[in-house]
Amino acid sequence: MVLSTEAIRQHLEQTRALVDAELERILPPAEEYPPSIHKAMRYSVFAGGKRLRPILCLEAGRLFSGDEKILLRVGSALELIHTYSLIHDDLPALDNDDLRRGKPTSHVVFGEAAAILTGDALLTLAFEAIAGAGDGAASRTLQVIQELAHAIGTLRGMVGGQVVDLETTDSTSDSARLEYIHSAKTGAFMRAAMRSGAILTDANQDDLTRVTAYGEKIGLAFQIADDLLDVLGSQAELGKTIGKDEQQHKATYPALHGIEASQRIASRLVEEACEALKPYGARARILQGIAHYLIVRSS
Repeated sequence: MVLSTEAIRQHLEQTRALVDAELERILPPAEEYPPSIHKAMRYSVFAGGKRLRPILCLEAGRLFSGDEKILLRVGSALELIHTYSLIHDDLPALDNDDLRRGKPTSHVVFGEAAAILTGDALLTLAFEAIAGAGDGAASRTLQVIQELAHAIGTLRGMVGGQVVDLETTDSTSDSARLEYIHSAKTGAFMRAAMRSGAILTDANQDDLTRVTAYGEKIGLAFQIADDLLDVLGSQAELGKTIGKDEQQHKATYPALHGIEASQRIASRLVEEACEALKPYGARARILQGIAHYLIVRSS
């Protein structure tokens, strides 16, 4: 039985608090010299956010009884990488956004040069945190570092997806190109979050195959839901500018397929993601509930 939306929401809130506490331990204090960069790093990291990628890493590891301390450290490092990507995405040269998580974006508050360096600093700190995640996990953390570096990179990773996104408008898009953008820009890192959590445990190759399928499916579903929220959501709930995809003629699922078809595609992906974890029975209820939650959320 799938857990209720409210039960999942409460679980996400509780786990987010654990991640926030770990991020506090990882990040340098605001007054640490040079304070300007540390204030900027903390501003963006603690501006809010769902902490979804750390939570996926944690839940994947919990599925195979992994070490909570190591999973929490690595998962929290993923949030640093995610925040770096948001800071850079918002820059004037890319998406040129002034609002993120309900607050002015990093470059608006600290200036463009500082925002670039803040993103660089968070990305670097993330790999430092992962490399020192815990004794006895050296070979596994090395695998995780490779996994994440690939997911961030140009070969069907975050940077590659961003490049194709910048080069694509709704007039030049087709289904294959749009799926590539979403799968690379968003889905690859969610897949890596799931795989990282599993790699840090005794998961076998069949397990990795299943969590990979889950991560890929929900990554694409999550981005389709984001596309829909840009059309149907409110700025107050989302904490970012609404309707900007259409203004910038971006390639999105609603623009290419329409709203109802996009909703059907997202629902199908969620069902397929849940099916991939079916062999784990009740142990997978949290992850299956998260999958359903991702497409009914309002922010």
